[in-house]
Amino acid sequence: MNDSTSGGTDVIDNTERRRFELAVDGQLAFANYRMVGDAAHITHVETPVALRGGGVAGRLMAGALAIIRARGQKVKPVCPYAVAYIQRHPQEQDLLA
Repeated sequence: MNDSTSGGTDVIDNTERRRFELAVDGQLAFANYRMVGDAAHITHVETPVALRGGGVAGRLMAGALAIIRARGQKVKPVCPYAVAYIQRHPQEQDLLA
């Protein structure tokens, strides 16, 4: 089941695959997660090579965090990119589990 609640972005939560997804130019960037209680542990963020450097991973994270916020959940970044993204965006740090 896909949940398209995305806080105004094109990011979806593919609950069957347990990952947030963002399709761009026919390619898919994604952030894998696992739920531990009410916290989404983001374990891996991947952007296709052709899309790197264009802000796609940042859009993916922003959309994923908007979904998490809308659900009243928390986030635990595990992947180094997710950790760095939240460190660079203090307005998202209230979501930290």
